[in-house]
Amino acid sequence: MKKDIDKLIRGNIKKLVPYSSARDEYSGTDATLLDANENPYNAPYNRYPDPHQTLLKQQISKLKGIDPVQLFIGNGSDEAIDLLFRIFCEPGKDNAVSIDPTYGMYQVAADINDVDLKKVPLINDFELDINGLQDACDDHTKLLFICSPNNPTSNSFDPEKIIGLAEKLNVIVVVDEAYIDFSRRESLKSQVAALNNLVVLQTFSKAWGLAGIRLGFAIAAPEIISFMGKVKYPYNLNMLTMDFAMKSLENQDKVNQWIENILKERSSLERKLKRYRFVEKVYPSDANFLLVKVRKPKKVYNYLIEKKIVVRDRSNIELCEGSLRITVGTILENKKLEKALMQYQRDFVESCEV
Repeated sequence: MKKDIDKLIRGNIKKLVPYSSARDEYSGTDATLLDANENPYNAPYNRYPDPHQTLLKQQISKLKGIDPVQLFIGNGSDEAIDLLFRIFCEPGKDNAVSIDPTYGMYQVAADINDVDLKKVPLINDFELDINGLQDACDDHTKLLFICSPNNPTSNSFDPEKIIGLAEKLNVIVVVDEAYIDFSRRESLKSQVAALNNLVVLQTFSKAWGLAGIRLGFAIAAPEIISFMGKVKYPYNLNMLTMDFAMKSLENQDKVNQWIENILKERSSLERKLKRYRFVEKVYPSDANFLLVKVRKPKKVYNYLIEKKIVVRDRSNIELCEGSLRITVGTILENKKLEKALMQYQRDFVESCEV
């Protein structure tokens, strides 16, 4: 069932006349460009980049099996998150809902946009509280964020449950799939044609190894993508990012090999971590990291820091008490971690058992 998206969009956004750049007025080639007050020297970097990212959209759309009108490309997924707040949430009036614990940028974006974010704790081994999510939504709820696979819990959620929420709720359901390439579950991107209130976020930061170029994207109904295009800054992606991304998209076989390597190392690291006596639990993972519950997490964390090994301390987060988040590295990086943890066990665990 299609939702009336128009009723969810802020009134001033519906009236918004987007900035018209020189490249909106002429997008052809082989022209003498004297319209944008650009420096005539230092080609091609003297020219403003394509505000519509036409060529890059064509490549990503082909890769993902979607129509280019379903695609928004941004400065990381964070830009798309911020735009969704600006398009749908009236500051000081509307609210959004998210699972908890989850990716911290939803809260930051909500705070920046003066929007209340209501958090619904996960239940039963980090599963969705479907009834709790439904009950949290009211007449002023515009967005519902579900990160799957979730950060920091590393698990994916049942796609049918998410689809059920999108079908039942009159809100924009945002599914953040930053780690989908490492998951056993399928992406929900194919559902946006049937569910016009579903937005799927993905990124090139993880599986594609391109966190440094800041490139993320949203897949959604054309009506939502159209408003994202109107609200974004005209040249939100620079030429260097787009050029590098287009070249990188030719390396699909290499990326597949990286994913295979990471999944293999994830399984190996999980087995080895479970052998340490101070490790209480290694949670099942659908991401490129492991959430590991340990005794004395801050002591373990500080010990690793001394060894110049940096992991993420998540021990103070609700439901993740006592846990460290460990990214799966290369074989050599993981061996360095394993060696340090073995030494920690000898120095602080086995010595206490004597």
